Amino acid sequence: MITFYTITNWLLIFSYWLLIAGVTLRILIKRRSVPFAMAWLLIIYTLPLLGIVAYLSLGELYLGKLRTKRARTIWPSTAIWLRNLKSHQDFYDKKNSDIAQPLFQLCEKRQGIAGVKGNQFELLTTSDSTLKTVVQDIQLAHSNIEMVFYIWQPGGLADDVAKAFIEAARRGVHCRLLLDSAGSVEFFRTDWPSLMRNAGIDVVEALPVSLLRIFLRRMDLRQHRKVVLIDNHIAYSGSMNLVDPLFFKQEAGVGQWVDLMARMEGPIATAMGIIYAGDWEIETGKHIPPPPILNHPILPLKKTNDHTIVVIASGPGFPEEIIHQALLTVIYSSRKTLIITTPYLVPSDNLLHAICTASYRGVDVKIVVPRHNDSILVRWASRAFFSELLEAGVKIYQFEGGLLHSKSILVDGQLSLIGTVNLDMRSLSLNFEITLVIDDNKCGRELARIQNKYISQSRLLDALLWSQRAYWKRIIERLFYFFSPLL
Repeated sequence: MITFYTITNWLLIFSYWLLIAGVTLRILIKRRSVPFAMAWLLIIYTLPLLGIVAYLSLGELYLGKLRTKRARTIWPSTAIWLRNLKSHQDFYDKKNSDIAQPLFQLCEKRQGIAGVKGNQFELLTTSDSTLKTVVQDIQLAHSNIEMVFYIWQPGGLADDVAKAFIEAARRGVHCRLLLDSAGSVEFFRTDWPSLMRNAGIDVVEALPVSLLRIFLRRMDLRQHRKVVLIDNHIAYSGSMNLVDPLFFKQEAGVGQWVDLMARMEGPIATAMGIIYAGDWEIETGKHIPPPPILNHPILPLKKTNDHTIVVIASGPGFPEEIIHQALLTVIYSSRKTLIITTPYLVPSDNLLHAICTASYRGVDVKIVVPRHNDSILVRWASRAFFSELLEAGVKIYQFEGGLLHSKSILVDGQLSLIGTVNLDMRSLSLNFEITLVIDDNKCGRELARIQNKYISQSRLLDALLWSQRAYWKRIIERLFYFFSPLL
């Protein structure tokens, strides 16, 4: 009996260390960044069993077998349609500014689509104006409406959008709605999904969260896009979820969320529709055919004050690391000014180096972040980067007018980036995200006006005072910094 227990004990110990070694080897083989690998190894060796479970469920970018299979089939078929578009010179803009040229070349090479011209563009700076304008456009829709959001929370003006959406479906407009399961959990607990489905709207819960799926798909991989498409001609995107700030996260104590959205008219809606079709097929297996190229309003009309826009999409099934590469490209392209607004500042080492290098090169770099954040983890982790940024001469502004949720970058007053991407590893390498790039100094002046308004409501971080902060705060910052690759 003693021999049996001894053998069993040694077998358990051997199996335990074999499991540890196997997961360690898996982390090393994946060839991730050193900080990412070290953070996971620390977790696994400090909390072995819990760490292994955490890594197997959260450590790798795994979409699931079925969704991965669908994702692999999307871009080859889409690429054929995009190549056919290249024969229509009126669709793409071949002339870009010197600042935009490197980024547009990257996008054309990696995703098959560069700058689309002939678009009308408008920035919406308040949630009220955005939601009311969306309602008006929905009421005028006659063909199709597609939406995808990370969060849809009922209440206030968000209900007006829902009612208009339902009425559109009842009068024969083809309506599709894709909502992230985790972000929109409250929405799916209400009667709205049933009301919408009964009206004829295709409502899909993206990436369902369930303990039963924990080892079948990475649970924190989320559908983070915010897009509204109407009649293949009108498009919205930006940082705002479909929520009324008066009813959203009031208990967080950070004030109302401040967002920035873009409303566009023109062929860019078709380019964004291609991305939506990919998301829809990955989640449902149903293919949305692209609109015909000939005799279709996707081809731009010559208008005054039109804009050239490129849309960049990231996430499983889309070009890997393209958002990260795009951000690095525009930062290194900056010559005079670089203004960044982001709610979550936990950049990769490469991005941090690029921002600091820009400042050392003489670029006037300004970063605007909220003074109070809804995420304690991100709040402390982001502060770990402040010292290095301040030493490089970067100006850091802490916004005091609520939770600044706008995600924007303005390069030399010419190149504007607006979208859903936070400067953290989750947005850069994990979630489904979308970014709009506008090569136009008129748009740049408008974005600069908005960003300067944010700065006027912010407090400039004093480098000397920051260097004198309490030692215990530095310890917490470094602790969370170590786990920043996982945030």
